Amino acid sequence: MKTLLGLVASPRKFGNCEIFVKEVYRRLEGSWHLRLIRLPELDIRPCLACYQCLFGSMKCVQKDDLACVLKEMVQADGILVAVPTYFLGANASLKRLLDRGLSFYAHLENLWGKPAVGVAIAGVKGLEGYSKLMVDSFLKLILADHRGSEVVYGALPGEVLLNDDGPAAARRLAKALEHRAASPDPHVPRCPLCGGDTFRFLAHQGINPSNVRRLRCMTCSSEGTLQWNGTSFVVDTVRGEHPLFLTREDAVAHRQWLQSMKDLFLERREELKGVTRAYKDVGTWVRPPQD
Repeated sequence: MKTLLGLVASPRKFGNCEIFVKEVYRRLEGSWHLRLIRLPELDIRPCLACYQCLFGSMKCVQKDDLACVLKEMVQADGILVAVPTYFLGANASLKRLLDRGLSFYAHLENLWGKPAVGVAIAGVKGLEGYSKLMVDSFLKLILADHRGSEVVYGALPGEVLLNDDGPAAARRLAKALEHRAASPDPHVPRCPLCGGDTFRFLAHQGINPSNVRRLRCMTCSSEGTLQWNGTSFVVDTVRGEHPLFLTREDAVAHRQWLQSMKDLFLERREELKGVTRAYKDVGTWVRPPQD
């Protein structure tokens, strides 16, 4: 029996995120067991930026619930993340977990290629903001095989399944987990390197044709162009100098680069201190009053 790990980034019990995860699970064709984690309930503390998780035993020094999540992610056969939209972005519990992402590199060999899908849920159509981008980033940066993401709408608990769009999205994600996704909509411009569909437009910088625009993929950070070929928009992106997850080799190389930063810091420590000392007494820190 396979295990599906459902990461629910909503504090609302029996809300749309929880119900959608369970609907995807019910639509899986094979023999699966569903394990659930409600991220807002966990004690996931801010990253200390100490880099200790990249060396030695490669374990975070903080004593919180991160190890529990990592264990479940490693042992799962598939991962499904569901996030509600809060002020045009995903609930902060998802980012709080992703901020501890350096710890994922200790499990790169077990996480790489693991089937994973996600959904962003918004209460008002068109007001999902950057929630889907956060879902896409999460699925890529946990080093999994990102097989699909959806945006569905529903404000009231259970509303997400009251129209045809929600069940159809659940059906597509269930199929993607087991059999990979169908070919993406050809009418939606996507990054040819990572499949991302969210872009930032950049200044022209020497591009002459009026139908060409420079852009950067917000999922993998690769730069390229958007061009109208007469029938559709075409995105062309090029690998940057420091790709994070386009291939397994990229992920391993990025882990090695992160580890090399320790030696670089020690080498330039005095030079760096010379810069930071000048700012030591600038400004006044505001802190809550002590009882």
